[in-house]
Amino acid sequence: MSSDVLFQITKDLLESGLRGFPVGYCTTSYVDPQNGLFYVDKPVDEVAFWEPQEVIYLLYYGKKGSEAEVAHFYEDFQKRAECSKETLRHIYALPREGHPMDLFSAALLILGMFEGKGDYREDCLNLIAKAPHLAAAVINHHAGWGETPAPRKDLGYMENFAQMVRVPNGNPKNLTEVFKLFNILHYDHGGGNLSTFVGKAVASGLEPMYGSIASAMCALAGPRHGRANQDCLEFAQEVLKAVGEKATAKQVEEFIRERLRNNQLVFGFGHAVLRVEDPRATVLYNYAQKHFPHHPLVKISLLLRTEGSKVLAENPKISDPHPNVDAVSGTVLTAAGFGYPEYYTVLFGLARIVGISIQIVYERCEARGGKGTPIVRPKYLFKKR
Repeated sequence: MSSDVLFQITKDLLESGLRGFPVGYCTTSYVDPQNGLFYVDKPVDEVAFWEPQEVIYLLYYGKKGSEAEVAHFYEDFQKRAECSKETLRHIYALPREGHPMDLFSAALLILGMFEGKGDYREDCLNLIAKAPHLAAAVINHHAGWGETPAPRKDLGYMENFAQMVRVPNGNPKNLTEVFKLFNILHYDHGGGNLSTFVGKAVASGLEPMYGSIASAMCALAGPRHGRANQDCLEFAQEVLKAVGEKATAKQVEEFIRERLRNNQLVFGFGHAVLRVEDPRATVLYNYAQKHFPHHPLVKISLLLRTEGSKVLAENPKISDPHPNVDAVSGTVLTAAGFGYPEYYTVLFGLARIVGISIQIVYERCEARGGKGTPIVRPKYLFKKR
């Protein structure tokens, strides 16, 4: 077999979700099994507390920007940040039934209808800039929290989002900090996760940016992908209800063992690539311990972190018994005052738009010497049932 051949296709590799098949290049991020997620050349825990616009600059240009470069970059964003009244009017006319990710995907298509430029680079910058206003409008409309104020020129990227989402009785300081942290930790995750791959595949047919991202958000919405954070929070709440606020590690361990004996799922553990605790989860655990140590869900999540890993590690078939980011992200959002799990996938989508749209720009405008990647067209073998 040639040294250029990375895989020899065998029958057992079919119907495996393309798991591990290299199909191209990702210029924004990568995941190392032992060291976690990197944005360009920076480990995610190094950039977790940067300003969002600094991290977006890093992903967009592939290098850390100077203070002046980032300031100029964000000034341009501020000019692009507001969705038009026509876009918002149509979003407010959408039905409130169904999951809010349905509204978010529809809102992206509406945004493209009224504000799309038909230029991948321009649409990428416009979409990233407008995404906080768009997501806030979707959440406020779905929740019945009233109309959404316009972005303010004196606020940063996620500070704006925090003031646009009309969270009842929310603590602005707590919400802003946690929204920023959640946002940065979810910007990108390599090139092959489902939502990113779907968005790029749709764009390979020359669908404009907004339709491609809407398709990516439909992919993100599933419980095996972006909606896992909602499931994980509900699992933590179930554990808390079962064992109580003063639960011991032994009680949590037994709860997990009982679920496994009953062939029930234990949420928040395992990862397709990682073989260590997700560094994004580590950042959030540390933040929760520092800022919300007495919150009941934080206490339970910390016990699940240790006891879940211990029990799952006993099974030799489990390659990664460690917590992933979904295990704790919903807990931190709840502790900060955003106890609305139905919107956690929208927050995920708001963040992931950044990485996917930048990757689409690469594949459409830069790959193969500027020709762009060809339309995605994998081969399927006929099989009679």
